Amino acid sequence: MKTKLRKPVLFLLLVTVFAPIVLYTDTLGLYSTPSSSRNEFMEDGSTFTFAGEVRPLNVLPQESSTTLKEPLGVVYSENSIEASSNKSEESTRITRQLTEESTEDKTTNLSGSSGGSKDENPIRQVISTVHEDEVGTGKEKSNKPQLHENTEIENRQDDVTSENVSEKKELKRIKHSSRTREEVKSRQNERAVLSDARVRQLKDQLIQGRVYLSLSATRNNPHFIRDLRLRIKEVQRVLGEATKDSELPRNANEKMKAMEQTLLKGKQIQDDCAAVVKKLRAMLHLAEEQLRAHKKQALFLTHLTAKTVPKGLHCFPLRLSSEYFMLNSSQRDFSNKENLENPKLYHYALFSDNVLAAAVVVNSTITHAKDPSKHVFHVVTDRLNYAAMKMWFLANPPGKATIQVQNVEEFTWLNSSYSPVLKQLSSRSMIDYYFKGKRAESDSNLKYRNPKYLSIMNHLRFYLPEIFPKLDKVLFLDDDIVVQKDLSGIFSLNLKGKVIGVVETCGETFHRFDRYLNFSNPIISKNFDPRACGWAFGMNIFDLDEWRKQNITEVYHKWQNLNEDRLLWKLGTLPPGLITFSNRTYALDKSWHVLGLGYNPNVPLKDIERAAVIHYNGNLKPWLEIGLPKFRNYWAKFVDYDHQYLRECNITP
Repeated sequence: MKTKLRKPVLFLLLVTVFAPIVLYTDTLGLYSTPSSSRNEFMEDGSTFTFAGEVRPLNVLPQESSTTLKEPLGVVYSENSIEASSNKSEESTRITRQLTEESTEDKTTNLSGSSGGSKDENPIRQVISTVHEDEVGTGKEKSNKPQLHENTEIENRQDDVTSENVSEKKELKRIKHSSRTREEVKSRQNERAVLSDARVRQLKDQLIQGRVYLSLSATRNNPHFIRDLRLRIKEVQRVLGEATKDSELPRNANEKMKAMEQTLLKGKQIQDDCAAVVKKLRAMLHLAEEQLRAHKKQALFLTHLTAKTVPKGLHCFPLRLSSEYFMLNSSQRDFSNKENLENPKLYHYALFSDNVLAAAVVVNSTITHAKDPSKHVFHVVTDRLNYAAMKMWFLANPPGKATIQVQNVEEFTWLNSSYSPVLKQLSSRSMIDYYFKGKRAESDSNLKYRNPKYLSIMNHLRFYLPEIFPKLDKVLFLDDDIVVQKDLSGIFSLNLKGKVIGVVETCGETFHRFDRYLNFSNPIISKNFDPRACGWAFGMNIFDLDEWRKQNITEVYHKWQNLNEDRLLWKLGTLPPGLITFSNRTYALDKSWHVLGLGYNPNVPLKDIERAAVIHYNGNLKPWLEIGLPKFRNYWAKFVDYDHQYLRECNITP
């Protein structure tokens, strides 16, 4: 019995031990046997170039020289499945390696690979192609030469793909940087807004408080009104002159919360939004009216200040005049009189009743002149300032330059029978225009109410050939300019038959003809273009020979007679200058003459630095307290404030 049982047990043991060995050996045989499909992958794999290396791709099947037949019914065999598995693992490893290297180098150069243009990974493209070949599509496969041909085409496509990838990355980087800049700017704006958030909230509370003080519903509650007035005073005291939250006192938050509680009580008493809106509109309208009134008053005071002579500038000519009349007759003459009519020298015309301003013009010109001995200054002033003007230049001669001071009263040829403007300035209508208060208040353009427009000194520039009969060229200078460079070069300019050299100012729309002339009048509209470019007096070179040939003075007289009733233009010299010299101007380079320092605080400093002449045209003259501080030093550095006469009259920088 035991013997019978022993045999089955031994048999079962043998089966249990040897069966796994047999099975395992059979499986190893499958892997060790060189299959044709596996050898095809290993022996004739394509290659790809990556980072300068030629690496085996090991994923393309070997192609025979004969045309491949359609596969049999059994599509997948055990060997093909295993080969695909190995092939997939290999392609995954290569893909991972490519991805890592691509991240390090930013851009991948796959010039030798056979990837397509639809997928950025060329290995995956080839794998999908192999799978299609294995399963069969019923199409014939190409030969090896055709494979190389396709590989070259795909290489070129891959180069384009790499470039596109690089461009996309660059665009993404630019967008990210611009987005970052915008975020930084928005944060800065938020910080700027938040820096005065509490100040604004306090101001809003004051407005709300004033609204509740004026509403009938809240006025009937004396306890609330008393509490509200107390809170308003507290907020006003806390707010003070603060413009930023950092300037507020420590108890600002406490007062703000207390005011908020009081305003909530007012809201409970008066919940009619329509009444609040109506009151706010009334307050807004009142504020706008007050703003307009303040602007008008400020404009009037500015013009008044510009017309008023400061105490120091009133003392200065009086002090000089007293010194002049103490001189002997032999001490009242200038030297170098022979240069006054020499046309080969550089002649300047300066018409002014401001001694200090004229001194700056002459001093700044001589300071920058290469040869001061060739410069001649002809200063014409009125009878009131003649002695003072002459005394200043006698006591402070301009070095080697020549100076002449004339009295306009000595021009006997200049009378109302010859000059229409003199006749108009002395007319009753002109006097009424300036000295009748009601008419003055109704005039919207206060600029033309300056008394200088009543002075013939302002119109002498139209009589240069009569004042200087023996000169060929004259450089006209206003008394509110400063010279920063040598001006001798402007005398050698060829004006090409034009009468006057000007710097055009039509870069802005309000510096065109329609700004100064009345184009609703048919006389003006028929003869001039409203969009014609304007220019400025202040630094102008005149060709007096051409002036005489073209009889410019008569042209000026003609237009002055037509404007007797001031229907063509208001007052001033620029409108008749635009008309008289129309089509007779030669455009100078803008660096010769920079304007606006008497009204425009935004004149670029680089334009000022490179300018030959800077002009303080406008009401904010540098010798007045209302002058723009940022531009005053350009003028003040040519004034000797330590001079005895200036110290005695308390004229300081």
